[in-house]
Amino acid sequence: MFASLIRMTLAVIALYGFFGSSNAFAAQASDFKLEGQEKTIQLSKYRGQIVYLDFWASWCQPCRKSFTWMNKMQSLYGKEGFKVIAVNLDESRIKADEFLKQIPAGFDVAFDPRGNTAELYKVKAMPSSYIIDKLGNVVHANLGFRETDEDTLEEKIRSLIRQSTVANR
Repeated sequence: MFASLIRMTLAVIALYGFFGSSNAFAAQASDFKLEGQEKTIQLSKYRGQIVYLDFWASWCQPCRKSFTWMNKMQSLYGKEGFKVIAVNLDESRIKADEFLKQIPAGFDVAFDPRGNTAELYKVKAMPSSYIIDKLGNVVHANLGFRETDEDTLEEKIRSLIRQSTVANR
């Protein structure tokens, strides 16, 4: 019942996601440890990398577009210390696996059927994403996913990569 209520609430709020993205102040990203598609995913183990943390569900239409874009970003910037982690919020792993058969992920996928991690991040729309710098700080939040978001998000990722490249010289 609770999970169904969350799913229904997120579906309604997903409409809000079509209209908004926002900058997040630099706050420490909440750590989590979840079962992954291929391995256990623990956010703190990604410290030292730029992370694009995405919350998604199989029923979310904008998530289909975001997966294509996230695959592209992982391919373009993975060798530069960039990692995508996509956290699925479906109650049923079967639904998530069906989605992943249609749109395979070239990045790490974790499963949170109870939505505890989404609560930590105060997820308000589907998908919701957070850019986390190498120090583990959330530096940007994006609600929903629209094609018009792609350039802005990619520029934020490139900017963090440039900053860390300059800092390492």
